[in-house]
Amino acid sequence: MQMTMLCWYCVVVIVAGFNQVRELENELESVQKHISDAVKGIRKYECRIKELTYQSAEDKNNIIRLQELVDKLQLKVKAYKRQVVEAEEHANTHLTKFRKVQHELKEAEERADIAETQVNKMRVKSRDMGKGKVSEE
Repeated sequence: MQMTMLCWYCVVVIVAGFNQVRELENELESVQKHISDAVKGIRKYECRIKELTYQSAEDKNNIIRLQELVDKLQLKVKAYKRQVVEAEEHANTHLTKFRKVQHELKEAEERADIAETQVNKMRVKSRDMGKGKVSEE
C-alpha cells in the first residue's frame, strides 16, 4: 500500500507537473504572440517614420525653393518700386513743363488777342481816315 500510495503520489505530482508545463507553454505562446504583435507594430511605425522623414525632406526642399522664389519676387518688387518712383519723377517733370508751356501759350494767346484788337482798331482808323479823304474830295 505504501508503494501504491507512493505511485499515486508520483502520478499526481507528474500530472501536476504536466499541467504546469501546459500552463507555462500556453503562457509562453501568449507572450510570443504578444511579442510578434509588438514587432509588427514596431515595423509599422518604422515604415511610418521613414515616410514622414521622406515627406519632411521633401517639405524642406519645397520650403527652400519657395524661399528662393520669394527672394526673387522681393527683388522684382523693389525694382518695380524704383521704376515707379522714377516714372513719377519723370511725370512730375513733364507735368511741370506742360504747365509752364500751357501758361506761356495762354500768355501768347492773350498777347495775340491784344495785337489783333489793336490791328482791328488800326484798320478801323485807317478806313475812317480813307473815308474822310474820299468825302473831302
